[in-house]
Amino acid sequence: MSESKYLHEVAITAIVVRDGKYLITRRAKSKKRFPNMWVVPGGRLETSDYTSLPKDTEHYWYNVLEKTLRREILEEVGLEIENIEYITSLARVHEDGAPSLVISCIADYVGGDVLLQEGETEEARWITLEEAKQYDLIEGVYDELVMAENHRKGIKSEWKKV
Repeated sequence: MSESKYLHEVAITAIVVRDGKYLITRRAKSKKRFPNMWVVPGGRLETSDYTSLPKDTEHYWYNVLEKTLRREILEEVGLEIENIEYITSLARVHEDGAPSLVISCIADYVGGDVLLQEGETEEARWITLEEAKQYDLIEGVYDELVMAENHRKGIKSEWKKV
């Protein structure tokens, strides 16, 4: 485990919604974590996501996660998103001892054609919740899709195994 009890890798993901379907991507075979499995797109927060920008107040940068998520979705799958809303969060200590915190969001598709980032993802599909059952999703992702489906219907809840 990490030396510091405060040092976490922070990642953010988006359940991107387009015409009632959700975007999932298959991770590259070369990925160290969860190779070849289906996930929703996203990525890690980098300090440059905010330190390269002027502060919004004297002391703080605001909307850091939202800006990071927009950057990651554009880089990873070539899409623009809006209306980012929180769905849930999860934490894990990886095999190498690195702790990570992942913030899962839902977002609306705005524009762009799916263009996969080489070395990150190998496939992408727009699927319904029912179709999601046919994919080898990382454990917990299907449950997040259920939450997203409910969120779109105005039903908000905390994550639970379906």
